[in-house]
Amino acid sequence: MGFRSAGRLFGVAATILSSFTVDVLAAPQPKAAWVRGARSRLAKSSKWNSKRELSNSSQCEQTSPPDFKAPFENVWARLTDDEAASVAAWLFHQPELNLTVSDKAGEWDNSLLLVELMVPNKTDVLAYIDGNATAPTRYAHAVLDIRATEEPTYTDILVGPIPVVNGTTTWQPLEYPYTRKTGGSIRNLDADSDSLYSEHIYKVSASIADITMDLWGGTALGKDNDTLDIWGIDPVWQYDGKLTRWDTFWNLPNDVFDAETLLPLGLFFKSDVTGRDPSKWKLEGWLYNDIFYPTTEAFRTAYWSGNFTKLGANVEGDWARTDQDGPVLPMDDQSPPVAVAPAGARYSVDHEEQYVEWMGFSFYLSFSRDTGLSLFDIRHKGQRILYELGLQEALAHYAGNDPVQSGTSYLDTYYGFGPYAFQLVPGYDCPSYATYMNTSYYVDETTHTHINSVCFFEFDADYPMQRHSTSSYVANTKNVYFSVRSVSTVGNYDYMFTYSFHMDGSIHVEVRASGYIQSAYYAHNADYGYHIHDYLSGSMHDHVLNYKADFDIFGTDNTMELTTNVPVTESYVWSDHPRNTMKLKRSHIKNEDESRLFWDFNSQTQYRIVNTDVRNKYGEYRGYRILPSDNAIHLTIQDSSNLVNSANWAKHDLMITKRKDTEPRSAHAYNNQDVYNPVIDFDEFFNGENLEQEDLAVWFNLGMHHVPHTGDLPNTVFTTAHSGIQFMPLNYFDTDISKQTVNMVRINYNDGNVSKVKTFGQEEATCSVDLSQQEPDLYDYQGDVVIRKFPYDPNDPYFETDSIV
Repeated sequence: MGFRSAGRLFGVAATILSSFTVDVLAAPQPKAAWVRGARSRLAKSSKWNSKRELSNSSQCEQTSPPDFKAPFENVWARLTDDEAASVAAWLFHQPELNLTVSDKAGEWDNSLLLVELMVPNKTDVLAYIDGNATAPTRYAHAVLDIRATEEPTYTDILVGPIPVVNGTTTWQPLEYPYTRKTGGSIRNLDADSDSLYSEHIYKVSASIADITMDLWGGTALGKDNDTLDIWGIDPVWQYDGKLTRWDTFWNLPNDVFDAETLLPLGLFFKSDVTGRDPSKWKLEGWLYNDIFYPTTEAFRTAYWSGNFTKLGANVEGDWARTDQDGPVLPMDDQSPPVAVAPAGARYSVDHEEQYVEWMGFSFYLSFSRDTGLSLFDIRHKGQRILYELGLQEALAHYAGNDPVQSGTSYLDTYYGFGPYAFQLVPGYDCPSYATYMNTSYYVDETTHTHINSVCFFEFDADYPMQRHSTSSYVANTKNVYFSVRSVSTVGNYDYMFTYSFHMDGSIHVEVRASGYIQSAYYAHNADYGYHIHDYLSGSMHDHVLNYKADFDIFGTDNTMELTTNVPVTESYVWSDHPRNTMKLKRSHIKNEDESRLFWDFNSQTQYRIVNTDVRNKYGEYRGYRILPSDNAIHLTIQDSSNLVNSANWAKHDLMITKRKDTEPRSAHAYNNQDVYNPVIDFDEFFNGENLEQEDLAVWFNLGMHHVPHTGDLPNTVFTTAHSGIQFMPLNYFDTDISKQTVNMVRINYNDGNVSKVKTFGQEEATCSVDLSQQEPDLYDYQGDVVIRKFPYDPNDPYFETDSIV
């Protein structure tokens, strides 16, 4: 999984997020017919109408979440459109930055990549939401692409205060949240991405065009009639004082299906692309059928010698297309079961502040360019459990006999999860009755809005919350939970992120993966993957996704407690012989020298965040347990040659640090630009600090060890490409709080007769359901709405959706 088309898509990789929106801007009357069409669709805002919508008294209610207000301002939310536009305009008027508008910028111009909210420090936020302080001063985080130099950089800057006021607003290098202290800058290895192809890669390909025509009947020359494509490793190799890349040839699909990553052709070439002068870039050899040729001349001589072994090509067919294929399954053409919400939404949403409440839970939403959806200030009945919960980075690390598979280790925040969180498909990605919100991102002086890209919904699980049967009664409780979900398509792969909240007070974090695998050519690759099609190998790789969970259990003073089941031999006063049994061993993680952990053998250790100053009425520490639910992994490879220091968070399962305003994230989007000295080296977070009764940050990894097989063709399936973790209240409440739900039943019976059916106040769904009204109109799918930010033009929206592939 994980094609990112390294090389040609660096401009797309710089896509950035500026806002998290709900309503699409209203516009005056259009000036042209195409604008009228766009605006008429824009009017279909994803914001729910708060009024009840009833066709007649017998129909089930389709209510929206009721209007209500968040307890305070969402300080983690977006810059408004006006704020983002004013920051962009202000930066373009700073002569020392020498910025060029993106659509006019070349490889030797400076441009503005990112404008988004600088998330305020937790210290300042708590003073506001827990104290009497005013809301934190707002600042913008911007990223500049500095290319008008022999040593180009990506540079993070801080702009503020916001709103922009000439004479008051300033900019400064941003470096306090990073371990690398170089004025917020890291080298830009992508500055010459256009020249890389036009001045090098296509010239290399042209030098063997007769061979590619002979082998595969096509060429890759950068022309519209190309039938082949070329791309390779990510990140480029950065050792011995030079930049080295390997590229390979791929067949292009000839229809709408995104199957290119299933069509490798098995020819590779190595290049030295050090420096900005294309005349100094050079070819360093060819690889085919596990034979290395140091020059093009050597390769050509061998190829036309008459003794050259030609291998077959991977060619697109129905096997690579996702449309229905094969005999229809028995009765599958009949309508499948559907879920309905007969009472409408049983949760509340403040759309303006992106704040949600459900059954005692509450939280705020935030959305960023790098990591997509995050949750803040998660509370239960007003008591904070987590200050922050969200993705930090996602790694796809490959291995293989060829240099492209061996050299590929995608760090996906480089591309961003926010820009590719596309519109969700109702009835498929989320139930048709779900509530939807929009998200927005900034790119090339425009704001793109993903329509309906976050959904909220309740669901009744396919198993009860609890049950018990006796000879005289059976008791059962429905397991209804609430989820917030988004899906990001990063290259060839779709990641579904879900945060679920349960009646017992537990929280479930899940990620699922689908889409097209990045495959390998089959020759000599048996030690790295299965042979899955004609000339295709499933390329083994690890997906490791890092998350941050900032627990606040009855305040910020918390401790990680370990409770382990250990085998022992014990003597008891009541036994004549020693007995082999087990006991509980309790301990605390004392400091950062011992806080990088692996899940214990046989799952015998409980990991729990507690507040040792707060006990329940039985004297036990109140806390939340952290337990993996499926495929919580760490990276298999040790001391990765590709990543070096850029993903040190991937080496363990669970890590705990003292939370600091200067360590808000474990990763940075441009860590791949200098893997030896990245912007954030996670190892530097660990310096022996005390972790007992401190404000703790828990970093954990989800993921999958993926060895693709024939069942991954054409797409990997969500059912098994799944990883999750749960946060479970342990001695936190005095009882199982799911007893508070009225969605339960007790049936008393005797001698085969029911004597009583006791319900507890839940309203019976006696209305009728018009399924034709439940089915979503999939022709309403829209894609992204774009508004220009510099010059600012909020009244001229248009539709345009950008993906990596």
